[in-house]
Amino acid sequence: MTAQDYAALAVAIVTVLGGITAMLQFMIKHYLAELKPNSGSSMRDAIERLETRLDKVYEILSSKSQ
Repeated sequence: MTAQDYAALAVAIVTVLGGITAMLQFMIKHYLAELKPNSGSSMRDAIERLETRLDKVYEILSSKSQ
């Protein structure tokens, strides 16, 4: 292999690794955005609504058992 072949191989490897890095960065940002409240449609908002409902269910159950 010539020096030009090695250079082409190195460029190809760096390009593939750069693409993988960019994809991972996008995915991480997307998933982290889901964990921030945004007035209703994020996963964090859904969890908070479920927690509120669950607290109400516990209150109802505890008041009926007494």
